[in-house]
Amino acid sequence: MEKLPTIKPRRFNPTGGTRLPILHTERDEWQFTALFSNSPTAHRFGKARDWVVIYFERADQPEAQVTVVTEHGGPLDDKRVIRGQEEACAAHYEAPDQGHLQSL
Repeated sequence: MEKLPTIKPRRFNPTGGTRLPILHTERDEWQFTALFSNSPTAHRFGKARDWVVIYFERADQPEAQVTVVTEHGGPLDDKRVIRGQEEACAAHYEAPDQGHLQSL
């Protein structure tokens, strides 16, 4: 299995080491960058190796980002959820083919 390259985070990096894996990829006309969240909240809840921040853009769209978390509590408990898109995620999990990614 190929390892992802790592970067040196500016925050929450007491040793100053290069330790945060980062994924760069493209699909169709979209560019994606994904990495574990290095936010104060992710560290406070012990989720720095669970929550994922995804940056995405294409030529005709400005860069945007989402954070994917594992929900704790409620109807989506233990499910992966995009923050701010909880209703859409719930609909996805309720769909008959839930768990399968639809083609972009």
